[in-house]
Amino acid sequence: MSGVCEICDKKTTFGNTVSHSHRKTRRTFKANIQKAKVEYKGKIKTINICTSCLKSGKVKKIV
Repeated sequence: MSGVCEICDKKTTFGNTVSHSHRKTRRTFKANIQKAKVEYKGKIKTINICTSCLKSGKVKKIV
Protein backbone atom coordinates (compact mmCIF):
# COMPACT_ATOMS: atom_id res chain seq x y z
CA MET A 1 0.00 0.00 0.00
CA SER A 2 1.24 3.45 -0.87
CA GLY A 3 2.23 5.72 1.99
CA VAL A 4 0.78 8.84 0.36
CA CYS A 5 -2.64 10.43 0.94
CA GLU A 6 -4.42 10.86 -2.39
CA ILE A 7 -6.28 13.96 -1.13
CA CYS A 8 -3.61 16.13 0.52
CA ASP A 9 -0.38 14.33 -0.61
CA LYS A 10 0.76 13.79 2.98
CA LYS A 11 3.65 11.33 3.00
CA THR A 12 6.56 10.05 5.06
CA THR A 13 8.76 12.79 6.51
CA PHE A 14 12.19 12.48 8.08
CA GLY A 15 13.74 13.81 11.25
CA ASN A 16 16.04 12.92 14.12
CA THR A 17 15.74 10.70 17.15
CA VAL A 18 17.47 12.66 19.93
CA SER A 19 18.85 10.65 22.84
CA HIS A 20 19.40 11.85 26.38
CA SER A 21 23.05 12.59 25.54
CA HIS A 22 21.77 14.58 22.53
CA ARG A 23 23.12 12.20 19.90
CA LYS A 24 21.00 12.31 16.76
CA THR A 25 20.07 9.44 14.45
CA ARG A 26 17.72 9.61 11.47
CA ARG A 27 14.14 8.35 11.80
CA THR A 28 10.90 8.47 9.82
CA PHE A 29 7.49 9.88 10.64
CA LYS A 30 4.87 7.92 8.68
CA ALA A 31 1.45 9.35 7.88
CA ASN A 32 -1.57 7.44 9.19
CA ILE A 33 -2.83 6.20 5.82
CA GLN A 34 -5.98 4.07 5.60
CA LYS A 35 -7.57 2.39 2.59
CA ALA A 36 -11.22 3.48 2.53
CA LYS A 37 -14.18 3.47 0.18
CA VAL A 38 -15.22 7.10 -0.22
CA GLU A 39 -17.28 9.40 -2.40
CA TYR A 40 -14.85 11.88 -3.95
CA LYS A 41 -15.66 14.30 -6.78
CA GLY A 42 -19.02 12.61 -7.30
CA LYS A 43 -17.58 9.10 -7.73
CA ILE A 44 -17.33 6.17 -5.33
CA LYS A 45 -13.91 4.59 -5.22
CA THR A 46 -11.39 3.03 -2.86
CA ILE A 47 -8.46 5.33 -2.14
CA ASN A 48 -5.57 5.70 0.29
CA ILE A 49 -6.45 8.58 2.61
CA CYS A 50 -4.93 9.98 5.80
CA THR A 51 -7.04 10.03 8.94
CA SER A 52 -6.91 13.82 9.22
CA CYS A 53 -8.65 14.14 5.82
CA LEU A 54 -11.28 11.58 6.90
CA LYS A 55 -11.88 13.39 10.18
CA SER A 56 -12.08 16.88 8.66
CA GLY A 57 -14.78 15.81 6.20
CA LYS A 58 -12.86 16.41 2.97
CA VAL A 59 -14.50 13.23 1.63
CA LYS A 60 -17.63 11.27 2.51
CA LYS A 61 -16.91 7.74 3.70
CA ILE A 62 -19.18 4.98 2.36
CA VAL A 63 -20.14 2.46 5.07
